[in-house]
Amino acid sequence: MTENFKKSEFDCKCGCDMPDDVLANITKLASQLQYIRDNVALPITINSGYRCEAHNSSDAVKGSKNSQHLLGKAVDIVINGLDPVLDTYDYLDDLMRTGEILQGGLGMYKSFTHYDIRKTKARWNYA
Repeated sequence: MTENFKKSEFDCKCGCDMPDDVLANITKLASQLQYIRDNVALPITINSGYRCEAHNSSDAVKGSKNSQHLLGKAVDIVINGLDPVLDTYDYLDDLMRTGEILQGGLGMYKSFTHYDIRKTKARWNYA
């Protein structure tokens, strides 16, 4: 998909096929992640990308029924070498504020950061 990201990193953990409309969103999301990767100059690990409805609602995930992951517009990531709470969230928020990456959702969690490319700004903290 990009220099540092493969489609398989975004695939649903259940192994289902990714719909074409979701793939189009994932392609745009991968481009944004590549920009982030190029600028931070650190590897990015994708913990969760696309989720089908069954996987998103499973006991393992317990995702929101309106999750951007269902649309292929969201990832939960770790930037290797940056703390998700102290560094990654603020770094991505700054990139969104300056327009360097697409505005969207940004969620802070103890062990990862959620980033999505919805058309509206959304922020939350579950750390």
